[in-house]
Amino acid sequence: MKKSEINSTEIARLAGVSRSTVSRVINNYTNVPAETREKVMKVIEAHNYFPNVSAQVLAGKRARTIGLFLFGQGRVSADVLTNMLIVSVIEHASEHGYYVLTHIIRDAKDTEVVKSVMEIFYQRRIDGGIFIGAANREPFIEELIAEGFVVGVVDQELPEQPEPNRIVSNFNNDSGMKQAVAYLAGLGHTGIGVINGDMNRLSGKTKYEGFMTAMRMCGLQVNPDWVLDGDFHETSGYNAVQTLLRSGVNLPTAIVAANDSVAFGAIRALKEQGLRVPDDISVIGFDDHAMSEKHHPALTTIRVDLGDMLKRMTSLLIATIEQKTLTVKEITLDCSLVVRDSCRRI
Repeated sequence: MKKSEINSTEIARLAGVSRSTVSRVINNYTNVPAETREKVMKVIEAHNYFPNVSAQVLAGKRARTIGLFLFGQGRVSADVLTNMLIVSVIEHASEHGYYVLTHIIRDAKDTEVVKSVMEIFYQRRIDGGIFIGAANREPFIEELIAEGFVVGVVDQELPEQPEPNRIVSNFNNDSGMKQAVAYLAGLGHTGIGVINGDMNRLSGKTKYEGFMTAMRMCGLQVNPDWVLDGDFHETSGYNAVQTLLRSGVNLPTAIVAANDSVAFGAIRALKEQGLRVPDDISVIGFDDHAMSEKHHPALTTIRVDLGDMLKRMTSLLIATIEQKTLTVKEITLDCSLVVRDSCRRI
């Protein structure tokens, strides 16, 4: 059977419907009347019209491919942590016989970028997708979930009534921040600052709230001058400390960073101003980045097992795609303190 050169516009003309109706039929939308669907399918079958991206859908088969979508403006190739996340998803998807389509979303407010991502789902080029680095309740991700696509989101709050096709994974950021502050307090620190993460993301909010709670539990006052804006990139840690130093206020004796990359940036800014870590100021990170042990000084941090989290997320996403009986829709992993050389007793 030879593939016809006819296109969807001609199919629509022959069937007496709009091109968008043809698209909805091809992509198995439920909002197409049975009579209209049958009419379009007869024309499609008569002309052997099978769009490449929809051939498996028309045959009732899965693409055996999942999407991995990373939100970020920096150079992904230079970030060790991001590369580890990508490899982890690919490795565990391969174990299940699935391929991984990867895409970097530079700007979630760019309508063309969002449209291209959504088309990947609507064209059924993938069976489901994992999103890393998105804002909590990103509108277009919510739309995909509402349309019934299987979606996993790293760093998102689970709704009170979660949909069966939504999977979220988080770390116990509250516990991690409490461990960080308690450790510093145990070393004699009372003046402790924080460099926040992206407050549009759930982890940015929960880490900040965890820090505030931990300070209260340790009976310590929070100095507003030492609560610094940031995101989750090294540059933000560097800029935050530069801003602090230029302000002329008294410095804290310790800083808690939203993650290890932010801590690296903070330490670099301190060193440039002739301040020593930990002799002049202590710094503690969060994540246990692959380079944290090799950093100078070796970074004290809160360890989270990102590899295990991505393994569980990937396996659960594929099991949901294959409609296996599941009750778990949220993955929450604990954190642990790793003591190295970047904090000192005072």
